[in-house]
Amino acid sequence: MITKNIMIVGVGGQGTLLTSRILGGMTLHAGYDVKLSEVHGMAQRGGSVVTYVRYGENVAEAIVEEGQADVIIAFEQLEALRYAHFLKKDGVMIINDVKIDPMPVVIGAAKYPENIIENLKKDHKIITVDAAKEAKKLGNNRVFNIIVLGIAAQHMDFSKEDWMEVIEKTVPPKTIEINKKAFEVGFNIK
Repeated sequence: MITKNIMIVGVGGQGTLLTSRILGGMTLHAGYDVKLSEVHGMAQRGGSVVTYVRYGENVAEAIVEEGQADVIIAFEQLEALRYAHFLKKDGVMIINDVKIDPMPVVIGAAKYPENIIENLKKDHKIITVDAAKEAKKLGNNRVFNIIVLGIAAQHMDFSKEDWMEVIEKTVPPKTIEINKKAFEVGFNIK
């Protein structure tokens, strides 16, 4: 098997690290060698958070090179734009359709870019979702990341049952059912 490269990008507090733990657990569950690398700057204050997950028969290093990501899971539009150059020509990017103003925008030193999704669609295969709206329907705004993961799972080689098993083992016990429901919602979005 060729090594698969997945990136999870977002802003501190969006569940990027939990999502990477679930994905890492999934690849181990499936018997692959996996390397994870988390890069976060000011994650506690809404800064950029990036996780690289590489899995295959024998993975030497954790870092995904530019133009090599098979799947990018982006929890925020500007983060999607910031990391789009990592996506392979035939890769797919799943974008949570939400905007979180970074500090330069908040203080008025910069403007949030316009038409991010439309511009990315010109050069990349993009799937968008308003995961916050979907999570709200479930009655728990915090599971939006698992909805996005469910969509991304459609572009990976693991069964829904295996994902559910790994989610059950990874998330806090009192959140298992809501996380499984959230994954199901994302997995069924076409």
